[in-house]
Amino acid sequence: MIALSPTEQPTMPLARRQFLQSGAAAAVVAFLSEGCALSHAADGRLGFTAVPATLRDAVTVPPEYEAQVLYPWGTPTGIARQPMPAFAPDGGNSADEQALQAGMHHDGMHFFPLAAPGRALLVMNHEYTDEQLLHSDGVKEWKAQKVRKSLHAMGVSVIEVQWTREGWRQVRPSPYARRVHGRTPIRIAGPAAGTPLMRTAANPAGDEVLGTFANCAMGVTPWGTYLTCEENFHGYFGGPKEAAKDMTPAQRRYGTVPGSQWVEYWRFEGRFDLSRHPNEAHRFGWVVEIDPFDPTAKPIKRTALGRCCHESATPSLAPDGRLAIYTGDDKAFEYIYKYVSRDRVDTTNRAANASLLDDGVLHVARFNADGTGEWLPLVHGQRGLTAERGFRDQAEVLVKTRMAADVVGATKMDRPEWIGVNEATREVVVTLTNNAGRGAPGRPPPDAANPRANNLTGHIIRWREANDDPTAVAFRWDILALAGDPAASDASLKGTFAGDAFANPDGVRFDPSGRLWVMTDVSPTRLNKGAFERFGNNQLLVVDPGSGAFRRFLTGPVGCEITGLVFTPDGRTAFVNIQHPGEIGGESNDPENPRAHSNWPDYRADGRPRSATVVIQRNDGSAI
Repeated sequence: MIALSPTEQPTMPLARRQFLQSGAAAAVVAFLSEGCALSHAADGRLGFTAVPATLRDAVTVPPEYEAQVLYPWGTPTGIARQPMPAFAPDGGNSADEQALQAGMHHDGMHFFPLAAPGRALLVMNHEYTDEQLLHSDGVKEWKAQKVRKSLHAMGVSVIEVQWTREGWRQVRPSPYARRVHGRTPIRIAGPAAGTPLMRTAANPAGDEVLGTFANCAMGVTPWGTYLTCEENFHGYFGGPKEAAKDMTPAQRRYGTVPGSQWVEYWRFEGRFDLSRHPNEAHRFGWVVEIDPFDPTAKPIKRTALGRCCHESATPSLAPDGRLAIYTGDDKAFEYIYKYVSRDRVDTTNRAANASLLDDGVLHVARFNADGTGEWLPLVHGQRGLTAERGFRDQAEVLVKTRMAADVVGATKMDRPEWIGVNEATREVVVTLTNNAGRGAPGRPPPDAANPRANNLTGHIIRWREANDDPTAVAFRWDILALAGDPAASDASLKGTFAGDAFANPDGVRFDPSGRLWVMTDVSPTRLNKGAFERFGNNQLLVVDPGSGAFRRFLTGPVGCEITGLVFTPDGRTAFVNIQHPGEIGGESNDPENPRAHSNWPDYRADGRPRSATVVIQRNDGSAI
């Protein structure tokens, strides 16, 4: 899809936006309030022809549907009064140009309607960089400009889209469009702000940081702001290998150890050198709040939600008006968390919620063998979180969230990924993508919530809070599905569900009708190899509300992950992200032959694969 020039500007002034008076906030509330229980729907028909598993280098959807590319990596964001540099197919865009373009590796995403009919903002994360594709000469020689370009290729895009006779098109320029990236000034708020562990030479006050990156899944607040989740931040910090001996247990637990870095930022930007600036890494691994409607508003890192490799920040509004936010830590043997606000959401004044994510209690989940569960508060002075155990104050509990969860006795999970909430039924689901190490020598054994040793294909857990109240401290849970192939004879690959085979569930989303959609992310090292050949390329499935069977709706191009699914409030359009096409065998492509595995979506003889947003609609225009 080619971006069109706008025929009219949005009609909603930025200065007049109040909660529930804006079309965006009202649509968010409508989206969260619609839906029906998976188990209570009377009609199990899904109305589409399931697609087969495939190895095609294309997006495949049912014949009743069409898919169009909207916003690939390198597309101009359309920032007002800024140049619109075109994408260079050879990777030759400069660092400054990349700051004005779509970042790499699209991930979590949300659709925010505007007051002007047929207009909306699409906000999405850019998770990480394939340095071999990002630069025209790959990583043969690291330079300061490559570091800047890499940081500019992560973060968040805010773009405006418009419904036209040809479908959804990008509006550019747009007064809303902007990029938030790895060099954007961001405020630090909450209990850890300004405390010793957050202070650096560049920011002695400990209240502002340069950038957000490693942005994976997301959430949306009831007042219409976007929550982007910093996941694998640790891979960008490094230093000389000999400095590793001086690292603390907390630094080792978070993987911020010199010599273990993925990229060589530290050689050209001193703040990434852990031997010189160890506190800089403490300023990453947070949930970041962004106001998509005000491009001048500084993003805010909300430290009350804890520090980890965040996957999703999924909200649920309690009957008493308080807000719960669910998040997972995407590492093997890490935890599932829930933040509960102290104060109630103000539905009459959007600005009154400015500190709602700063004052509350972070909890961590314990899954008991009898199907019950508990939310354990991570509060300084309680359950062993004392100075004697290494936690001087609440700030230190939050900076070292993982270690605090260890102390209180939470359940170590098989890589928690996205969390979805059906607001109509209060059913909560979480994907556990895999954990090949469970049961290995020196590692935790299987347990009721993580029943497989060598969990290659992952599983999905669901729970209901006590009294259907998301602020409750007790819940009941069960396993919705062990992923895999229902026909497999190998127990480690056998699926315990009806329907189409899938592995490594990652993203989840409830649509406006309450159906559950599941996105997969089989790793590039396993995709289409050995026992994983049966699953084909990564896919998007939907759970049949009547039968509970999983049905395959979409498959992506070779080497990609499917992620970021979001629907328009009327259910007629789905936007989905295709991340890292062409990644087979590792986390990067071959710069000498970038089209070796995938040439999607451009199929240019001189191009390279590009992550992109895809728009999906029924051919007859009816609801998905």
